[in-house]
Amino acid sequence: MNDVNELPERESMEFDVVIVGAGPAGLSAAIRLKQVNPELTVVVLEKGGEVGAHILSGAVVDPVGIDRLIPDWRDDPDHPFKTAVSADHFLVLGPAGSIRLPNFLMPPLMNNHGNFIVSLSNVTKWLAARAEALGVEIYPGFAATEILTDDAGAVIGVATGDMGVERNGEPGPSFARGMALLGKYVLIGEGVRGSLAKQLISRFKLDEGREPQKYGIGLKELWQVKPEHHKPGLVQHSFGWPLDMKTGGGSFLYHLEDNQVAVGFVVHLNYKNPYLSPFEEFQRFKTHPAIASIFEGGKRIGYGARAISEGGWQSVPKLVFPGGALIGCSAGFVNVARIKGSHNAVLSGMMAAEHAAEAIANGRAQDTLDGYDAGWRNSEIGADLKKVRNVKPMWSKLGTIGGVALGGLDMWLNTLFGFSPFGTMKHGKSDHASLEPAAQHKKIDYPRPDGVLTFDRLSSVFLSNTNHEEDQPVHLKVKDLALQKTSEHDVYAGPSTRYCPAGVYEWVETNGTPTFVINAQNCVHCKTCDIKDPNQNINWVPPQGGEGPVYTNL
Repeated sequence: MNDVNELPERESMEFDVVIVGAGPAGLSAAIRLKQVNPELTVVVLEKGGEVGAHILSGAVVDPVGIDRLIPDWRDDPDHPFKTAVSADHFLVLGPAGSIRLPNFLMPPLMNNHGNFIVSLSNVTKWLAARAEALGVEIYPGFAATEILTDDAGAVIGVATGDMGVERNGEPGPSFARGMALLGKYVLIGEGVRGSLAKQLISRFKLDEGREPQKYGIGLKELWQVKPEHHKPGLVQHSFGWPLDMKTGGGSFLYHLEDNQVAVGFVVHLNYKNPYLSPFEEFQRFKTHPAIASIFEGGKRIGYGARAISEGGWQSVPKLVFPGGALIGCSAGFVNVARIKGSHNAVLSGMMAAEHAAEAIANGRAQDTLDGYDAGWRNSEIGADLKKVRNVKPMWSKLGTIGGVALGGLDMWLNTLFGFSPFGTMKHGKSDHASLEPAAQHKKIDYPRPDGVLTFDRLSSVFLSNTNHEEDQPVHLKVKDLALQKTSEHDVYAGPSTRYCPAGVYEWVETNGTPTFVINAQNCVHCKTCDIKDPNQNINWVPPQGGEGPVYTNL
């Protein structure tokens, strides 16, 4: 059964709309489709073993999207928006001290009052229950791995991955063929750097005329802290130490309910030094005098990591292709200045759903939903992203102090007068092209973890509940192993061993020769390798459905 032609034919199911990804965008699209026309058949595929298992975010949520989608959500006793923001702090950290920036200096769009501190994983569970109550079919544990097209090249559906394939690529005893799910339209809401979105952007040249997408890596821990250290509703953001002033990034501390604190650290992936480790910088951050005391006597109960889209307004690709559309973080709708994207994910899912429902009502199928692509820039999404469009390029070009100061001024000008004297700035290089050879940099000596406040990667991955069946094809595809040795190792000193937050990659000496080892079972699906490898030599594809992290309350 080695020949693909000998595999049994896929079973297929037909729907009006097929949605890939049970995140805020996908579930909001599903709910909105049913609100517009309860007779529509809608299916949502989710690669996680359960809804929310692969959802990771800060998260402070602007409720504008949920207010629009479910106006009476506050009447639902089971809603997950339990902790309203009560205080907003902005800190600049130095090696030994900190300065709090006055709130009046911050543009109004940075104000978090009226927002909620949540577990986005729990939000998606709640949305999924709402969707199912309307008749939406949700299939967790099914990874969409293939785009299906008709003879004209229009997208007609997706196929889920085969299960029970052994490491050598051959079907094993438990082999089961994937399903074909066909629809009049397919909405792609896989999140940041989704594998199908990447294929579609390339196939239909959706990024033509756009700036390169920019990314960060966000690392997060959930802590149970002592009651005297807990301040429900406090939102604290910082930038500066431990990063140098040329490396973009920052932190967050969000005080949720039940004496829980979410602590996170974001590193912009256009950093230059191949010796930098975002995970180790995160651990160092927690030792700062202004931060460490919060966790004294506390216990770390969760860990995860995820890439974040940061390109914004000028990097959003064309959103539509024959037969479907990109929604949410697959489209790049994160507001990097606010560190928020879920509100825009909800709004984009709703907008795409409304255009798809209208098209189906008019007897259309497998064409382009041009109104969705034409309309987003004049919507609330566009208004949200346009005001902050220069923050990221300014930070990249001017460093932390100059970039943040000028970016703040630019946000004020956009807010008060609706224009920027800088126009719309370009991002320039893609993130993988920004990495410089190791010879141009010094190694960074990171302290050993103490196991109390700071930790290693493997114990962290354990907290993420990550699991992969080992006897399956490695889902991290290296295109050219020789290039990995001559360039990633010899020129850049093996940055994959440092940018990966889960210890997936190692360079191991075998008979005196460095060998690239991939511990795929550790992968938390953050996609950083797919983004930051300097040669774009690593391609992340979904493993068997249901595998990966199982995030709880993250």
